[in-house]
Amino acid sequence: MNTMRTAMLLAFMTALFMGVGFLIGGRGGMMIAFVIAAGMNFFSYWNSDKMVLRAYRAQEVDERTAPEFYIMVRDLARNANLPMPKVYVFDSPQPNAFATGRNPQNAAVAASTGLLQRLTPEEVAGVMAHELAHIENRDTLTMTITATLAGAISMLSNFAFLFSSGRDDRNNPFGFIGVLVAMIVAPLAAMLVQMAISRTREYAADRRGAEICGQPRWLASALQKIAGDAAHIDNVDAERNPATAHMFIINPLNGQRMDNLFSTHPNTKNRIEALLAMTDIRSGGSTPPEPAVKATRTARSVPTTGWGRGKAEPPKGPWS
Repeated sequence: MNTMRTAMLLAFMTALFMGVGFLIGGRGGMMIAFVIAAGMNFFSYWNSDKMVLRAYRAQEVDERTAPEFYIMVRDLARNANLPMPKVYVFDSPQPNAFATGRNPQNAAVAASTGLLQRLTPEEVAGVMAHELAHIENRDTLTMTITATLAGAISMLSNFAFLFSSGRDDRNNPFGFIGVLVAMIVAPLAAMLVQMAISRTREYAADRRGAEICGQPRWLASALQKIAGDAAHIDNVDAERNPATAHMFIINPLNGQRMDNLFSTHPNTKNRIEALLAMTDIRSGGSTPPEPAVKATRTARSVPTTGWGRGKAEPPKGPWS
């Protein structure tokens, strides 16, 4: 099912990319767009995860540089019967996280410094269990390829005027109207694809993430905090790369841009209510069961390698 979904996504995004090329440059533009899209599909399959991690300047950590965080992810991965993913941290005051990779054997999870500083260990465990659920469900390939192609479509649309200005392209039967369609409709269509994918997979990842960590309330509490902070704390890199917004556990865009008119994520309140309903079902009205993975409160540490552009140490927080 996931293989079919990924193939359909690639076909649709490729067709959309070719459509933009046709609207801008006629048949010649469509053929050029097809060649570019084919190359991007191949490149994205193997390298889109690296591109996303590079865009957020994420730094890989291990048991030496971030012992508590790394061990937590390892225990959660073991509980989910998943291979140990690579673990990254990226410098952003906004609490957030994402997963990437073409399959569970080549996956990575990334958390922001704000997430590690502002959330409790239990809440962080809930968030990372959610990201591991995306890996288990093989959402990450779809997410990263969508981000790559959607960004390319937006970029091509932004250059539409440049490609067509000052000349009458007889190969383009739609003329200036075609350029306007390429600039407006194509990015909107790409955004709708992101929304459709994200909204369905987030509920599934919430549900499975709660099962992996063993305590739905951890993730529910984390979602409430992250959503509140994301509304007024900028994620500068996400604002520069809005096509990647659907990859995060909570929409990282703060609403100051037009990109946030259509949210790529389901309503946070509905997600929290669904998780709390899981808690009620599991507990049966009695004392909640013990979590499958405990959030260790000893030997807290924040990774100390490569923070920010100046390599400065991160501010002290609950993981210090």
